[in-house]
Amino acid sequence: MNILPPVLADLIDAFGLLPGVGPRTAERFAYYLIRHSNGSPEKLAGALMALPDGVGYCQKTFALVPAGQELSDLYTDPRRDKKVVAIVAEPFDVVALEKTNQFNGTYHVLGGLVSPIDGIGPEQLHIKELIKRIDEDAVEELILATNASVEGESTALYIQQQIGTRPIKISRLARGLPIGVDLEYADQITLGRALEGRQTI
Repeated sequence: MNILPPVLADLIDAFGLLPGVGPRTAERFAYYLIRHSNGSPEKLAGALMALPDGVGYCQKTFALVPAGQELSDLYTDPRRDKKVVAIVAEPFDVVALEKTNQFNGTYHVLGGLVSPIDGIGPEQLHIKELIKRIDEDAVEELILATNASVEGESTALYIQQQIGTRPIKISRLARGLPIGVDLEYADQITLGRALEGRQTI
């Protein structure tokens, strides 16, 4: 005996495939779409159907671009400094940095981080393309904007090794304590970075 209509059960299962969405959250999403049938299901379905054919990757930076577009606007914009490149793990890291309105360089999306436990090696990331780009664009500074995790640190170290003796300034995003966080709740990596990056007042 089916407790729920099969179409609703299938929708809940589909939402449950998303990362971070548990059974209860999947049910809430599905029930919301039933209760609010003012075009929401059609809009969601339309967006999902358009997704595979509507999104591509910049051939230079590997940031997300509209399908058919070769290069990202953030790369071709003449106001952006191509000699300064922020290296990020995923495309949405670009969005986070852009929201600060404080970076005027360009980006390079690795497509993940080196993680042997997950079967991800350097050859599966866009590191070779980064090295090629450094030479082609005469890059002067790299900002390693990877996570403060073991994987992020390993990836940053590997990139530094691949750069070799090229005369490039390499920097990392400052690490520290978020505002409002008590010391006792901060993890060891964050506390260690905060000590290393301490400033004179």
